[in-house]
Amino acid sequence: MLVEEELARVTPEKDTLLTIGVFDGVHLGHKYLISKLKKSAEQENLLSGVVTFRQHPLEVLAPDTVLPYLTNCDEKVKLLKAEGVDIVVPLTFTPELAGLTAREFTGLLKKHLRMRGLVVGPDFTLGKNREGNIRVLRELGREMGFSVTMIAAMNFFGEVVSSTAIRKYLQEGDLKNVSKLLGRTFSLQGVVVRGEGRGRNLGFPTANLEVDSVQSLLPEGVYATWIHVGDEKYPSVTNIGKRPTFGSNDRTVETYIIDFSGDLYDRELKIDIVDLLRRETKFNNTDELKRQILDDIEKGKAALGLSPDG
Repeated sequence: MLVEEELARVTPEKDTLLTIGVFDGVHLGHKYLISKLKKSAEQENLLSGVVTFRQHPLEVLAPDTVLPYLTNCDEKVKLLKAEGVDIVVPLTFTPELAGLTAREFTGLLKKHLRMRGLVVGPDFTLGKNREGNIRVLRELGREMGFSVTMIAAMNFFGEVVSSTAIRKYLQEGDLKNVSKLLGRTFSLQGVVVRGEGRGRNLGFPTANLEVDSVQSLLPEGVYATWIHVGDEKYPSVTNIGKRPTFGSNDRTVETYIIDFSGDLYDRELKIDIVDLLRRETKFNNTDELKRQILDDIEKGKAALGLSPDG
């Protein structure tokens, strides 16, 4: 059984206090829960641990549902580790795992991760058909020897912090509220691939990024961005869309890096999406487009807090 194989690779040095979830985006609500987990684990002399999933369970439970991720698995694990937990365990969500009862799954956590307690949110469930609600888990805990602590959901200015709320704000192009709920600037990661060279022909060479499906949440438009190249960060303007001026139907991510020259092909880059400057527009000719790009660059600098010459 794959889940047992993955759990068996982890060998905690002592008993653990765990939380379990998708943790897509690792937003402020997740961080709040993890802070409570860490504090309780320290008080009880336990290791703190996060069990998460490599993909969203809906991919198995409702495969027709399209749910773009806020973070891919590698980035999610990196963000979770940055919160200072002792162990992070990403599991592959399979039909086999989905078929485990709450008793069977918690039994595996006891066996392989030495689980002494669970810290969960108010709507948490686990096990086949979501049978393992908090009441059921507490009954199992009394029988099997683990505690269950429920942490209230985090509210931010009267709104529950959730991945669903963040996706909604992304679709609206509301990057300010996205950043507030994430507790950081929203970002995309991708590999630079060869494009059609249209930006270079216009005098604005771009880095064309092949990114995860998360970019499909963002409205088609031009964004003020920061791009990370190695240890350096550069101001940039990024177009996410189909380039209607050229009659294209393929959605792309193209970044013009201000005052930068160099070969970035095949490099993995990260783009911080700061603000939506304008929606994507079809221009009558390339001269109109070039004038607009110059205007976008100046507005992008302003949105990034740079002087016109900076």
